Amino acid sequence: MDSRRLAYLKALEIDVWERRDGSARAPVPQAETVVAPAPALRVAPEPARTIQAPAVEPKVVVPEDDGGVSKLGWEELATAVRSCTKCPLHATRTNGVFGVGNRNARWMIIGEAPGADEDRQGEPFVGRAGQLLNSMLKAVGLAREQVFIANILKSRPPNNRDPKPEEVRACIPYLYRQIELVNPGLILCVGRIAAQTLLEVDTPIGKLRGVVHKIAANRPMVVTYHPAYLLRSPVEKRKSWADLLLAMRTYETLQSGATA
Repeated sequence: MDSRRLAYLKALEIDVWERRDGSARAPVPQAETVVAPAPALRVAPEPARTIQAPAVEPKVVVPEDDGGVSKLGWEELATAVRSCTKCPLHATRTNGVFGVGNRNARWMIIGEAPGADEDRQGEPFVGRAGQLLNSMLKAVGLAREQVFIANILKSRPPNNRDPKPEEVRACIPYLYRQIELVNPGLILCVGRIAAQTLLEVDTPIGKLRGVVHKIAANRPMVVTYHPAYLLRSPVEKRKSWADLLLAMRTYETLQSGATA
């Protein structure tokens, strides 16, 4: 096994078995996981499968009149999020969690909603789940500071319950404006609820993985498991590794096409 691939596995805290001769061998992925050959950061292009969201009645409808959110710049948008009172969650939050990272990032990470640590600190993906997300990014050669990280909801739902449709309708224009301002080359969507919300489906996350979706003006999006879920089910890290490889291949293919 080459040293870079071994570093990826260790960054994701995936067990690596060693033969008696001292060489390392990665665990064999489960049958449904397709693992690409080990990349450097320059990955050999491979055509990405693309699916569109099924034609179903949308669960989330973004209002045509977004209250002017689509015209806001970064600082105005941040102020609007932190002072927002469009849904009842503002009454129970400690902080509106705007997002963090490189505002010109090529990768954007989107999750569901802030948890207790995020609400307290006003920053997405901190605590144990945030540490694992940092390791996932490190596995593909990215630092947290190089990506932009945001959630669909900017306020924490009490007891970390699932977002309500009316809360999503009130908050999602902020996220779409962030996507427009960042203009990422790739979106990595983490978690079932975030994926189902953005794709307007109720398909299980296992069926949303492994393909490239298109959202927000045809931007490519890859779906993977939420770091909090991976902490509870560490065996699924192997599947997330495959998802990260798909994201890398997709981004590299797009970059190759853009410079051709």
